[in-house]
Amino acid sequence: MWDSAGDSPEETLAACWRWYRVAAGEDGTSSPPGCEGEGGLWQIRGMDDELTPVLEAVGPRLRSLRRERGTTLAGLSEQTGISVSTLSRLESGQRRPTLELLLPLSRVYEVPLDRLVGQPPVRDPRVRRGSFVRHGVTYVPLNRRPGGLQAYRITNPTVNAPLTVPAEEIEQRTHEGHDWLYVLEGRLRLVLGDHDMVLEPGEVAEFDTRIPHALANPGPGPVEYLGLFGPQGERAHVRVRPRQDSGKRGEPGEE
Repeated sequence: MWDSAGDSPEETLAACWRWYRVAAGEDGTSSPPGCEGEGGLWQIRGMDDELTPVLEAVGPRLRSLRRERGTTLAGLSEQTGISVSTLSRLESGQRRPTLELLLPLSRVYEVPLDRLVGQPPVRDPRVRRGSFVRHGVTYVPLNRRPGGLQAYRITNPTVNAPLTVPAEEIEQRTHEGHDWLYVLEGRLRLVLGDHDMVLEPGEVAEFDTRIPHALANPGPGPVEYLGLFGPQGERAHVRVRPRQDSGKRGEPGEE
């Protein structure tokens, strides 16, 4: 049996398990595996630095609400069923707030949970990942973190696949995932399996990247488009208008 500063083992275990997904310690001195005990606080190793100041502000906010209402810790304990020692530690910052503790306090104070927790600071929304060039094509990242769905503004200034070049001569590739393309300026040539098509400004293509494909600039000038690359492959859906050029490969309409 262990003693966690007045809380029952069941309450302590539930709080740590539900919020931190770790098991409770087996003796009276150790913290649960994966947690570090410091000054009565249980902290997850590697906890987001942005979360800590938000949680630390909960205690003073709870004390302020209680004093505004002229309630004692003993009276609040009777209303919520939370022990006086736990309420005191919450207000002093020695106990991390959990949903099980905040819900009854929210009901007694008649305030929403976000009033108790507050809002985390707003991060700088600007994307600071640098652009890069690959095979003469410039990629400007539009989302903050690599991994998962990726968004880029892509510019290809070089005419590298005029329509006089047969699709069979354009190198195609495959990989796991899913692509979405939206043409901003210029023309984008998309070779997708047996299809050879040109996307004009405002047109969109969506396809499974496990299908052999190639993207190129047919000219006459640079092409700029938005590209989203997802990790999951799905059935291709391509929407283009047929080319009007006579004597050239026809393009499918909507698929």
